[in-house]
Amino acid sequence: MEKFDILAIGAHPDDVELGCGGAIAKWSAEGKKVAILDLTQGELGTRGSAELRDQEAANAAKILGVENRHQLGLKDGFIRNDEESQLKLIREIRYFRPHLLLINAPDDRHPDHPHAAALAKDAAFKAGLRKIETHWDGILQEAHRPKLIFHYVQFWNIQPDIIMDISGYLEHKIESVKAYGSQFYQPNSSEPATAISSQNFWESIEYRAKDMGRLIYTDAGEAFISAQPMGCDNLFDLR
Repeated sequence: MEKFDILAIGAHPDDVELGCGGAIAKWSAEGKKVAILDLTQGELGTRGSAELRDQEAANAAKILGVENRHQLGLKDGFIRNDEESQLKLIREIRYFRPHLLLINAPDDRHPDHPHAAALAKDAAFKAGLRKIETHWDGILQEAHRPKLIFHYVQFWNIQPDIIMDISGYLEHKIESVKAYGSQFYQPNSSEPATAISSQNFWESIEYRAKDMGRLIYTDAGEAFISAQPMGCDNLFDLR
């Protein structure tokens, strides 16, 4: 059981890359330990297959410099915030022991996204309760509650609480999303069109990052919503 700085959770493979791939690439380059946890294989996706998306996810993780990537095996399209799912996720949180937890948007076009966010928030809290016992490889796990939880912004535009500067890492984000060739814009693809396979959506990835950067007077940024009150030693530390 290792202690990671950041655990990024996504309902589907590619959620994390789209929402906070630039931040992850930046943290990895700074030497922070980052892990990704996909709750499902995205098996209900119109394009590609679960097996192909597993390989794409592994390739994307390498691009971002992620040290570990787990697959929880929940059912795509039917993520529920129930006891069974919470216990599975509690085990993972206690395994990675992150300081910072990144989770899906609190509201979004795909119902799995807010469901995954609610599941992650509840599991993160309960992972800190010692009387909930979980085991990993037969060993009793220690309780652990992440210090910080942030939602990343997804398909719908949501007013962020904070924007992180990812200048110099936008290309890493784009390349990690490109790893999911089955899902996104391919001009010669014969696969059915989806909401995320259009040229417009593809171009919006870079546009949004640059627009978020514009708001904080830098080249590129990623937007986050805080799941708890944020504190600082001095307001002058903020941009």
